Amino acid sequence: MNVQTLTTTDLVKMSQAELDELYQNSPIGEIPEGDSKGTAMIIPGSVLAKVLLPLIKLLAWQGKVFYRDQDFLLNKVSPFSFKAIKAKIYRGESWVCEGEATILDYSKTSFVAKKIRDEIREVAPGLYLGSAYWGKTRLLNFILEF
Repeated sequence: MNVQTLTTTDLVKMSQAELDELYQNSPIGEIPEGDSKGTAMIIPGSVLAKVLLPLIKLLAWQGKVFYRDQDFLLNKVSPFSFKAIKAKIYRGESWVCEGEATILDYSKTSFVAKKIRDEIREVAPGLYLGSAYWGKTRLLNFILEF
């Protein structure tokens, strides 16, 4: 598969092992800027993932808005896409694999999400794959489209 033509549809069909391999072989990319469309993936490649994907998007999380020059982002949450739950953005070591990733750190910016740490890499132009952690436990994968 040509990474230049990868889409969200391609990623949601992948298993966790395939997503991890893609992530490991992808560059860190530029820290994104602006509004993204988000897709959360729980248990990638499973039937449950296909059921949960539209529910999460409708009811809980629709993406992130990056303010690169100010080093922070806000999540788009609730059915109304309220901009809330701030994270600090910086480059740091990946927990998924060796090398750097763009880190989305909520520990000092959000009471609600203080144990959350996300990381992303650019897997195709304008398409980022991420992992969300609660402490050191990976919770889910997510996709950001710019």
